[in-house]
Amino acid sequence: MYDLPHYREHDERIITEFIERYPFAFLTGCDANNRPVATQVPVFIEDRNGRKILSGHIMRHTDHHKAMLDNANVLAVFHGPHTYVSATWYSDPHVASTWNYMSVHARGVIRFLDCSGLEAILRKSTLHFENDDKHSPTVFDNLPDSFRQKVMNAIVGFEIEVSDLDAVFKLSQDKDNESFHTIIEKLEAGDEIARRVAAGMRKIRP
Repeated sequence: MYDLPHYREHDERIITEFIERYPFAFLTGCDANNRPVATQVPVFIEDRNGRKILSGHIMRHTDHHKAMLDNANVLAVFHGPHTYVSATWYSDPHVASTWNYMSVHARGVIRFLDCSGLEAILRKSTLHFENDDKHSPTVFDNLPDSFRQKVMNAIVGFEIEVSDLDAVFKLSQDKDNESFHTIIEKLEAGDEIARRVAAGMRKIRP
């Protein structure tokens, strides 16, 4: 984590909204031999009696599932839009170019769930990503029983109680106003991802 004070975000509401907007997390851990393992998976966040809980599901019997059974300490990285920023856009261009990005790191202990816990996660996730359309044929409760059972035998639900939540929104906060607004103008003339970074910059310095 790029731990410089002017890049850190401390507002829990903003951090939660970021995770909800970019739920496809990079979930990492280490196995019993300290070899790193990782997977990418959609993850939900909720506040439960003052505790931040992440939930989702992964494939059973994979390297990451086996590793997390042995070592329950995990890191989930949520990443948003990111883009190159040229030093030629600064009022003083004789410095290094950089990269602007938004990222949240959530550390905690993973716990694997029983069948009813997995059902609850699948019901919640399918309904959410089908835009709360209860009539969608791919919503969990509308799937054939045989298919549901087959799928549930292959995956396992999890929850992570978050112990540390760190957010870095590196959006040129250290630049003077002239450079800052020139960067926004250049990014707004770029592709969709660059424009999303520019929108993030406008929120912190209109």
